[in-house]
Amino acid sequence: MFRLLSKCVACYPLRAWFGALGAGCIGVAFAGLQLQTMLSLAPCPYCIFQRLLYLLIGVLALLGLMMPVAGLFWLGAIALLALLGLGVAAYQSWMQAFPDLAPECSFTDPNLIERLVDMLGMQWPSLFLATGFCTSKEWVFLGLSMANWSVFFFAGVIVYVLLLMKHPGR
Repeated sequence: MFRLLSKCVACYPLRAWFGALGAGCIGVAFAGLQLQTMLSLAPCPYCIFQRLLYLLIGVLALLGLMMPVAGLFWLGAIALLALLGLGVAAYQSWMQAFPDLAPECSFTDPNLIERLVDMLGMQWPSLFLATGFCTSKEWVFLGLSMANWSVFFFAGVIVYVLLLMKHPGR
């Protein structure tokens, strides 16, 4: 299956794949923002941090579109951010699955992620203000919370990057 996908990826220029990744990740971030607005959801610090990671991945992918010469560098940076996002989304999914065992975010000493989100929330509250709790599942689609879906999206970005690393135009 991976070999078949690699052949499909080779049919189009690397820049097109970077553009699609950039548009997709920025689209996921803004889709989450729209769901938050339309359904009056209260995002937690980990939700906001994942939104930030999607935006950063999107920007790096667009840089890869504009400067494909450094494609391997962009792909490596995107892979690291996607792995970080996968870890945060998986941890939040665990917190939602076992709320009795999880330390609730914002009730203990703030960690690095919470401090960064608080700082960004003060600068751009419409985009980065965290007002919810990490263990709550405010939105569920097909039995999966937004954090669960984020695990799949970040895993998809990692697979996407692995496919692009095999691109002949790299």
